[in-house]
Amino acid sequence: MTQMVVKLKEYNSAAEIAKMLDSEITRTKSMLGEYLRRLDEIRTLAERSKKVRSVIYKLTGKRAAASMLGELTVGDLNVILDATPLHELTVIQEAVRSQQERLLKLQKGLEDIKWADQIEDAEGLKFMVLENDNVPTQILLKIS
Repeated sequence: MTQMVVKLKEYNSAAEIAKMLDSEITRTKSMLGEYLRRLDEIRTLAERSKKVRSVIYKLTGKRAAASMLGELTVGDLNVILDATPLHELTVIQEAVRSQQERLLKLQKGLEDIKWADQIEDAEGLKFMVLENDNVPTQILLKIS
């Protein structure tokens, strides 16, 4: 599971926030597209690998033991030795889900910021934005 980065940034306008969100949406869509392409490639390979393993286990009358899968934990890190296409499929699916969730949050953030266009005329107004992984979670309107 990924840890989100929380930071505080100052913007001069809501349009500046919207521009940052648009940029993040574009970047996230691109990354999501790449993960989906990789997911399609590995899915077929993973299905073939699963079938081969299943046939071999059936023919030999054995079951796969967790220790045979080559998984170990080092601190908080899960390490897979001799990763199979099934392992890769699982991590790519996790990355896809994460990017999809991020995209939805960014799009909602862009929609949620539209109200601020109405106060753009206030002179000396700054937008202090608390961001969680570049997604605004709180805005402090600051007059200087």
